[in-house]
Amino acid sequence: MQTNPRPGYSTEEAARRLHVKPQTLRAALCRDGHYLGVQPRKMANRLLDWPAERIDTLANGRK
Repeated sequence: MQTNPRPGYSTEEAARRLHVKPQTLRAALCRDGHYLGVQPRKMANRLLDWPAERIDTLANGRK
């Protein structure tokens, strides 16, 4: 069994955690290159991997 070396959220998971629609994250990334200062990593399968620690910090109201 292979484990994930760095924890991250999919766009849908990050959006759910932040109480926004997934398209909000995608649009901000396209327009600004980030969502509130958080930049995802593009994985080999072309999906975005949002850093869990940064998303959790935003969700908890901290910067």
